[in-house]
Amino acid sequence: MLISGQGRGHDAAPYFFLSYAHTPRPESNVPDPDLWVGRLYQDLCDHVLAMTDLGAGAPVGFMDRDIRSGEGWSERLADSLATCRVFVPLFSPRYFGSVQCGKEWYAFAQREVQEHARSNRVSEAIVPALWVPVPPNRLPNAAERLQFNHNALGDAYATEGLYGLIKLTMFRSAYELAVYELAKRIVKVAQSGAVSPGAPVDYRRIPSAFGEARGPRTLRITVAACVRDRLPQGRSAAYYGERAADWNPFHPSSSRPLAAVAADLARTFDYEPTVASLDDDAGSAGPAAPGGPEILIVDRWTAGDPRWRARLAALDATRPWTAVVVAWNRDDAQSNDAEGELTSLLEQAMPHGTGQGPPACRTAARGVHSLESLTDILPQVVEWSAAQYLKHAPAYPPDAPRAKRFRLLAPEASPAAAVAPPRGRPPAGTPDDTEDPR
Repeated sequence: MLISGQGRGHDAAPYFFLSYAHTPRPESNVPDPDLWVGRLYQDLCDHVLAMTDLGAGAPVGFMDRDIRSGEGWSERLADSLATCRVFVPLFSPRYFGSVQCGKEWYAFAQREVQEHARSNRVSEAIVPALWVPVPPNRLPNAAERLQFNHNALGDAYATEGLYGLIKLTMFRSAYELAVYELAKRIVKVAQSGAVSPGAPVDYRRIPSAFGEARGPRTLRITVAACVRDRLPQGRSAAYYGERAADWNPFHPSSSRPLAAVAADLARTFDYEPTVASLDDDAGSAGPAAPGGPEILIVDRWTAGDPRWRARLAALDATRPWTAVVVAWNRDDAQSNDAEGELTSLLEQAMPHGTGQGPPACRTAARGVHSLESLTDILPQVVEWSAAQYLKHAPAYPPDAPRAKRFRLLAPEASPAAAVAPPRGRPPAGTPDDTEDPR
C-alpha cells in the first residue's frame, strides 16, 4: 500500500506525532523506563516509511525523545503538533493523568475543529493506540468520543496492550501484527482525513483536553445576533440565517455558524456546551440564567436596536460571570464602516461585560477577528467565567430535616414544674418534639 508523501523534503512536517506519558525513573542509574516506547516508535516509522514514498531522510514521525539537548522543548513540540498529519495518543492510565499529554491532545484537536469550520467536513486524524488497556469508566470524554475498534488490531492487543505484547516473547507475532495494522491506519488517515497545518500554540496558556476529575463541566453559549428576516436597513444577509445561532460572521472563510464552532472548541477542553439564543421576542428577556459558566457571543449590529440593547443591558446587570465575545470580521466592509457607532452603543448597554476581567476577556470584548483568534482566546475566557460563576452564583443548600428544638425551663420555675411527665405524654401546654415550638 504505497501512499504519496506529496514531495515532502527534509524540512517538512512529521507524518505522525506519538504522544505518550513518561514513566518516572526511580534512580538515575536505572535503564530508561520508556525504552520500549522508543522501540514501538521506531517500528511504526519503519512501517510508515515502507508504505509511503517518503524519502529516507524525511521526518516520518515525532516523539519528544528526538529533541536534542539545548533545543527549545516547547517550541519544537508546538511546531510538530501544528503541522503533523496524524496524532497518535498512547493510551494508559498514566496518560490520562498527565496534564502535558492533555495539552498535546488539545493542541491537535483544535486543528480538527478549525478544519471542520473552514470546509464543513469532519476531520478525524487522531489514531489511538493501547499501550496499557484502560477501563472504559476511566476514559475522559475526549477519548470516549473517538470511533476506533481496537479489536481490529488483534485480540491479544485488545487485552494486553502494546506494552504486554512487546515485553513477552510469546506475543511476538501478535505485536508485529498490531504495529503493522496501526501503521496502515496512520497512513490511511493521513491520506483521507488530512488536517490543514495550524499556528503553533503557547503551552503556557492552553488547557488540557482531559478536564478535571470533578465531573462533567457545563457551558452555556448564548448568541445575541440578528436574523435574516429582521436585519438593520441595508445590512447584508450573507452572514445570517433563520435563527440567531446561525450567525456566521467569518463567511466565506468559515462554512459553519460561529456558535457551533465555539461549542466544538469547548468540547476539546472537556466542557459540555449548549447553545441558546438571546431572542428578540417581545416580552422575553431571553433564556433563563444558566446553571454554570456562560459566554455571550455578540453581533455588534444588535446594538443598533433599542430592544436588543435593553436585553443586553438586563443580562449585563444580572450575570456578572458572563464573558462577552464580540466577533468582528475585518473583511466585512459594512461592519468596518459602522464600527465606531456600534462599539459605543454596545459598551453603553454592557459596561460591565465589555470592560471586565483579565486581558483575554477585554480582548474578546473588543473584537475577535478570525477563527484562529477564537481558538486562542476561548479557553481563557471560559475558565474566567467558570471562576466567576463560583463566586457569584446563588447557593441552594440541600433540603434537610428540621432540627428538633428544646425549650429550656425558666430559672424561676418551681421544682414541681420540672418533674417529667409520664412517658409518651408531653407536659401540659408544651408542644411535643415533632412540632416546631415557634
